[in-house]
Amino acid sequence: MSLNPCSSLLLVMSLGRLFGIPGCASWDRRVPPRVLGRVARCTIKIDLLSAFDSISWAFLSLPGEKYTSPENTPPSELRACVMAGVVSARAAAAGCASVGRCDTMLRLRRSGAVQQSRVAGGSSCTVGFVDLCEDTSGLKMSEGESPESAQIEDDPSIRQFVANGVSMKTNEVEAKLDQGNIQEAESALRDGLSLNFEEARALLGKLEYQRGNVEGALRVFDGIDLQAAVQRMQHALGDKQPSKKGRSRSELVSGVSQGATNLVLEAIYLKAKSLQKLGKSAEAAQECKSVLDAVEKIFANGIPDVMVEIKLQETVSHAVELLPELWKQAGRYSEAMSAYRRALLSQWNLDNECCARIQKAFAVFLLYSGVEVGPPSLASQVDSSYVPKNNLEEAILLLMILMRKFCLGKSKWDPSVLDHLTYALSLCSQTSVLVKELEEVMPGEIHRIERWKAMALSLSGAGQNSSALDLLRKSLNKHEDPNDIMSLLLAAKICSENVYLAAEGVKYARNAIANAEGPNAHLKGAGLRMLGLCLGKQAKISSSDFERSRLQTEALKSLDTALALEPENSELIFELGIQYAEHRNLDAALRYAKQYIDATGGSMIKGWRLLALVLSAQQRFSEAEVVTDAALDETSKWDQGPLLRMQAKIKISQSLHKDAIETYRYLLALVQAQRKTHGPLASQVEDGNVNEYEVWHGLAQLYSILSHWKDAEICLTKARSLKEYSAEILHAEGAMHEKQGQINEALSAYINALLLEPKYVPCKILIGSALSKMGTKMLPVARTLLSDALRLEPTNHMAWYQLGMVHKDDGRLADAADCFQAASMLEESQPIESFSTIC
Repeated sequence: MSLNPCSSLLLVMSLGRLFGIPGCASWDRRVPPRVLGRVARCTIKIDLLSAFDSISWAFLSLPGEKYTSPENTPPSELRACVMAGVVSARAAAAGCASVGRCDTMLRLRRSGAVQQSRVAGGSSCTVGFVDLCEDTSGLKMSEGESPESAQIEDDPSIRQFVANGVSMKTNEVEAKLDQGNIQEAESALRDGLSLNFEEARALLGKLEYQRGNVEGALRVFDGIDLQAAVQRMQHALGDKQPSKKGRSRSELVSGVSQGATNLVLEAIYLKAKSLQKLGKSAEAAQECKSVLDAVEKIFANGIPDVMVEIKLQETVSHAVELLPELWKQAGRYSEAMSAYRRALLSQWNLDNECCARIQKAFAVFLLYSGVEVGPPSLASQVDSSYVPKNNLEEAILLLMILMRKFCLGKSKWDPSVLDHLTYALSLCSQTSVLVKELEEVMPGEIHRIERWKAMALSLSGAGQNSSALDLLRKSLNKHEDPNDIMSLLLAAKICSENVYLAAEGVKYARNAIANAEGPNAHLKGAGLRMLGLCLGKQAKISSSDFERSRLQTEALKSLDTALALEPENSELIFELGIQYAEHRNLDAALRYAKQYIDATGGSMIKGWRLLALVLSAQQRFSEAEVVTDAALDETSKWDQGPLLRMQAKIKISQSLHKDAIETYRYLLALVQAQRKTHGPLASQVEDGNVNEYEVWHGLAQLYSILSHWKDAEICLTKARSLKEYSAEILHAEGAMHEKQGQINEALSAYINALLLEPKYVPCKILIGSALSKMGTKMLPVARTLLSDALRLEPTNHMAWYQLGMVHKDDGRLADAADCFQAASMLEESQPIESFSTIC
């Protein structure tokens, strides 16, 4: 069937003016009569999408005429013109022209309620616009329109099926569905709207789903042949015959075929949703997977960025996002993992927000599901791309990609992504990476104080306490938030780890206690705990005995008060044990050590170490050895280093030097194996553990005790290769020279050690001892060095002993007696290692 092209042109013009489409109102004045004559000599088919295309290109071909090409015309305007012409022409050809109905169709199309759909494979199109839509109120009836139809269109409560310019009320179909006559309802749709079987079923099922009749929708959806729709779409895409206008026919055919295909794909998607609502997640996942398989068959090279209908793309996006969720609900986690990877690796043409949602859901699944699935297949990876080794690495990569999208403005900011990334990086002790991510967050997304706090916490976790404290000082400035209790507590904690920052930490802790009111009252115990730790550190560098005693008393009082507020806090129990042990109140320290082990169930290695050190300070070496053996049985192999070192020193104290050598050799093998296993991350694993340098240094001291000078020198050489400039190595060299009678060489080594570390107490003691043997003129210098050593370590029994010898040589016998008595008491309570090594 053909239509006069001039009539079509005039119809398009008049409708353009009627709907106020820019440019249409002046077309009749801009087109010369010879153009209309040229168009009149053409013949076009009823498919007025092609007719409108012909008219547009006729305008473009005229010399001297200004024309805006379809590519430059806003899509909404161009689509409105095209559809107005198609609906009117087809209605006229069917003998039921209605301008009012054209108006209805146009407005529905603009609102996205009408879907374009055609059946490919024929010269004429049987399906125009097919969808289930609600009519729009307020539409005017035009000439020739019956009052009944106007009444229907003006009633917003009436829903209609619209196809090919023909409408059909849904209540007619719903009545048949309510009676269970699916076949009759289907036939009514097919006859009334000229639909094929799959399209009629799709619309019926969608109607049932929207009505909430999930089981009824399933019965309708079961009759849809998905493969038939796929084959039609493949056939449409395979038709590459060029048209007279220079465009391939596949552009036109695929465009109109996608609507029909989308009806079927959406029906299968709704079928999956129906099964999900009925609790049949596995079956729903299979149906949803069939949708994606069909799309991959239709678009073998992936969905292109253009020539894809919005409705079809929405259906695909919903299916891609739903599939992994269905597999998770079905408990089939490996399939869920594969679905996530398929969603992210295949070309689905997803928009940024949809892709971001999938990436976030996948990362959350990897982090918290507890399911360990193998890494992605290497076959799906681009050359030289990084393949994550486990769930944690894959989740971190996904979250970092999302953070990059946020920074580039490709996705909307989601603060929960940063929370998940913080958790993931904390698990692998990579909080330094989190600092970089926080620095790249766009201003305004996170308040600057919150950013500083998060960065400080991350830097503290990475061991960069100095940088962390600088950020906290900024956030606690009087112009920012000086009373933020969390920042105060974190700053106090950082200061409590450094004796020279302890006084500053005391200020932060007192401020935190003062602000622990109202909703923050539960943090008062934490503030008292930080205050006690800072006071204890401050006491160690006090210049007077009175000040030191006062600070120690205040520290114990603060910790006791904190424990009264938080009696179940095991860390408070441990810190009280350390404080009492350093004050040589060994009975109280032993009680708290046992209490800590009971509170933690023996799962914390530092509790066993504290108990063993307290027992060794009480000279109960056999019991201390039993404790270390029990702790070794409860500890994993990689965490046994500190216990093995302690066990070796216990054997040395018992004069079991050969056993100590064997223990050190086993410890050395363990540390070397650990370094080879963890590779570049060995330094992080050794944090809080024993490193290879410490083992070689301990062996050197042991061989020096046994006067095995050659072996001791070999061990020192090994240690020096790992840490070239070390006061401990120079101290060990000096001790070897002194035992061999080489006093000058020994003094040279001791002095070099003090130049490297001016507060290294063992070298101060040995230099003072050596100088005291050089005559009375050197006694004042020796006394000064030893007094300074005692100021740094007031519980060092060797410093007291050597100071007593200096007083004796100087004739101060009373002072010498006091020093010898203090040295004797401290030696009786001297542990095999300093208690501070546990903290």
